[in-house]
Amino acid sequence: MTSVQPGPGARRAALATLEAEIVECRRCPRLVAWREGVARDKVARYRDEPYWGRPLPGFGDPDARLLIVGLAPAAHGGNRTGRVFTGDASGDFLWAALHDLGLGNRASSRRADDGLTLRGVRIAAAVRCAPPLNKPTIEERDTCAPFLARELAILDTVGVVLVLGQFAWDAFLRVLAGAGEPVPRPRPRFGHGAEVEIGRRTIVRSYHPSQQNTFTGRLTPAMFRAVLARARDIAGIRAERG
Repeated sequence: MTSVQPGPGARRAALATLEAEIVECRRCPRLVAWREGVARDKVARYRDEPYWGRPLPGFGDPDARLLIVGLAPAAHGGNRTGRVFTGDASGDFLWAALHDLGLGNRASSRRADDGLTLRGVRIAAAVRCAPPLNKPTIEERDTCAPFLARELAILDTVGVVLVLGQFAWDAFLRVLAGAGEPVPRPRPRFGHGAEVEIGRRTIVRSYHPSQQNTFTGRLTPAMFRAVLARARDIAGIRAERG
């Protein structure tokens, strides 16, 4: 995993090239069929809206110090809006916390063109297409892994990674190991709020802000804000308001 030459111009150009490749990807037949079928056979509440129906690139600050890695787009969230964590309950939970901590300019996001911006933070997913039942296969995870590896390499300013959930944790560790990073043996287990240093980065773990976790109280807003604030502070991002 080789990073681009340092500098914001080179970083932005490399991200643009990667994003163009991601949105055209058709490597996983099951995911292609599912994402396009969902976009074609819309649910009633979104029947009048256009659907993105393609893979999702990362979103956020190209000079980020903190990278957040999620699972995959939601069928009627990112797969509809064209932006990760946008237009669904998980995104509502995430954006509210980012805004509360001075890392985003909006507390919610329903559309990709709503003016949302992030400060010092970028968000990506382990798998870039919406999967059936929110469950990608291991093969699909591994097929998509090069995109995450390249994005991480381009983001040479990132010193902290916040990984959301067990699936993303496993995927991210495999990306690091594949890049020759010194992943400990045995591999660190997933645990909410746990931290580990691997190479030059600190990796922080959190439960995923899925409805399965937030509706049951397994992950509360206070819990998530605390782990996000910890990641922000380790990364040295200055909170801003407004």
